[in-house]
Amino acid sequence: MSERPPISPRSPRAALEPEKVPPPPKRSDRARNPFVVVGNAIITIILIAMLGIGAGYYYGRQILEAAGPLKEDKIVNIPSRAGKRDIADVLNREGVIDVNPWIFIGSVFALKASSDLKPGEYAFQKNASLRDVIATIVEGKVVQHAVTIPEGLTSEQIVARLADNDIFTGTVREFPREGTLLPETYKFPRGTTREQVIQRMQQAQKRALAEIWERRSPDLPIKSPDQLVTLASIVEKETGRADERSRVAAVFVNRLRQRIKLQSDPTIIYGLVGGKGTLGRPIKRSEITQPSPYNTYVIEGLPPGPISNPGRASLEATANPARTRDLYFVADGTGGHAFTETYDQHQKNVGRLRAMEKQIQNDTVEPPEEASPPPAAAAPAAADTAPTATTRPPQPKRPARPPTPTAPTAPPTAPPARQGAAQTSPTAPVVQR
Repeated sequence: MSERPPISPRSPRAALEPEKVPPPPKRSDRARNPFVVVGNAIITIILIAMLGIGAGYYYGRQILEAAGPLKEDKIVNIPSRAGKRDIADVLNREGVIDVNPWIFIGSVFALKASSDLKPGEYAFQKNASLRDVIATIVEGKVVQHAVTIPEGLTSEQIVARLADNDIFTGTVREFPREGTLLPETYKFPRGTTREQVIQRMQQAQKRALAEIWERRSPDLPIKSPDQLVTLASIVEKETGRADERSRVAAVFVNRLRQRIKLQSDPTIIYGLVGGKGTLGRPIKRSEITQPSPYNTYVIEGLPPGPISNPGRASLEATANPARTRDLYFVADGTGGHAFTETYDQHQKNVGRLRAMEKQIQNDTVEPPEEASPPPAAAAPAAADTAPTATTRPPQPKRPARPPTPTAPTAPPTAPPARQGAAQTSPTAPVVQR
């Protein structure tokens, strides 16, 4: 048996006192080292930061990738000099995004796009995410607006069209020289200056003209690219049909070769109104022989410059006209023209057209009602003005000009005769000489 320790008697007071607990072990000198303390603190901070970054990354990615509020594609204009807060306000107002502006700004910084946001007009797709919206603005792929400039307009008319288009800014300091703009369909972003549009059209015309001039017919009686543009501008105004351009060009080229006056009505009109382009009324008889540098009933050969801005097709047709001997053409009543080599055959074509016009006129005249009084006689036309449909006598002494483009009506040895105007006027035809 083991021996029990002897029981030492204690006083009642000592028996009531608690027994002493042994002291805790002393911390090692290593644990008390300040470097260890700092290291532990750093590790703790890093762990907390990593957890925060992970949570922030997950939350931020959810915001960037979540589908946006747009219900359909929409075009939004980001104004120039707009800051990140301004852009966020615009996008929120247009319904492209629905996040706090500071979240948008933070996303821009997170995507490292702070200095890459570009102003302009952008097309945002349906349900575009915040990431897609920012990427669209960073890429700068602004909306391109298609602008079509029709063939045959003068430079003044083209500048007027640009002035009426609100996608452009600025003004044109001076009208570009006639024939130096290429009519075509162009694409421009909103905010493009009108001077930039003019410069682009001029550059396109120079390239097209250089290419076409290199491929021109070797026996073309034209000495320079400028003369090619001048003749092409007349062809452009004489016909709008693609299948007739080369043949109309052939008529004028043949006349140039034989030193016959071109006798084109559009040149009379341009000599009267210049860059305004349209006369707004029939040509007067006195204007046919009125001296003008552009009146090809008076001058020999080509006018001093273009009368419009011809398109590429008219330039091509003029540089490579059809191989014909035609010297005349007249409207055939179906929207096209009848071409002939001789004046006699041309007169027959004119006669057929006159008969067709007379038949149409008779068919459209309504007989007066029996109860109504007879209409008052129409006042005679002025001496120097061609009669219109309301003043034309029942049997005119001279045939009326067709309402569509016609060709020269005089043989080489005959006095100058009218050629039809390229632009059809809503008013009645004038009288030919």
